[in-house]
Amino acid sequence: MRLTTVFSVTTLLLGSASAWNLTDTYQGSTFFDGFNFSNITDPTKGTVQYVDRATAQSSGLISVKNNVITMKADDTNVTPNGRPSIRIASKKTYNSGLFILDLTHMPTGCGTWPAYWLVGPKWPNGGEIDIIEGVNNQTNNHITLHTSANCQMDPTSSNGTGKWLTNNCAVNATGQSPNAGCSVQSSSATSYGRGFNSAQGGVYATQWKDTTGIQVWFFPRRSIPSDITSGHPNPASWGKPTADFPFSKCSSNHFSNLAITFDLDFCGVWAGAVYKSQFHCPGTCSDYVINQPKAFSEAYWNINSLKVYQ
Repeated sequence: MRLTTVFSVTTLLLGSASAWNLTDTYQGSTFFDGFNFSNITDPTKGTVQYVDRATAQSSGLISVKNNVITMKADDTNVTPNGRPSIRIASKKTYNSGLFILDLTHMPTGCGTWPAYWLVGPKWPNGGEIDIIEGVNNQTNNHITLHTSANCQMDPTSSNGTGKWLTNNCAVNATGQSPNAGCSVQSSSATSYGRGFNSAQGGVYATQWKDTTGIQVWFFPRRSIPSDITSGHPNPASWGKPTADFPFSKCSSNHFSNLAITFDLDFCGVWAGAVYKSQFHCPGTCSDYVINQPKAFSEAYWNINSLKVYQ
């Protein structure tokens, strides 16, 4: 989604050792030019049809109005072959950076499985960083790393405020559910879903450094640091992150050439598996997704901007 874009933007050099320089801005009318649309068969077995850009445009699944980017699923039609939806990945890939996403709304509701994540080639060898992810009517965000073998986290040396759910990042880790990764649950009920949307969203900031590790902060709309809004982000001043993944028992080599990805899946191996047991959603997941289009009026992303600093 970038033609001549606002992409290779200004470089800001702040008089601080912690200064980050703005390199890429995904925003406004050129947002989609920086991404490839993936109209693929869903690898997680979801009840979904990912569509190409032309189809998304003509079907009204993507739009930009007053510089707000909207990505949504079909909420009009009964869709026997899965609900038409969006999966996009950035044309540019990254090996470090500070990623700041400002959004006002994320998809939510029974059957939904949205995610904002970074993922490398030849998965899981390039690694994966799930920054926003959840299912159905979940209220607290999950932040997760997925890697090849020999990448673990030590919760006792982590500085995050979230709750550790699992600490072995390898997708085939012994003693964990398949592909559980190392995962942290946010303590904030406004970090995901309806609570997030009711509070007019906020900012997710992800710092990825080869030397130290990966940290993710969530700032509700009313608590966004002024250095972020001014374009001079200084993570050292933000306090403890929600999730802190230090590279003490995991090499930074597990993460390389990551593309920024957004998607909106339905059912599948996570949302479908816990649809009834944990969330008490109606009927069966696939039947609900196929036959109840009006149930997905809240299944959309509204994004103000995504900025990447190096």
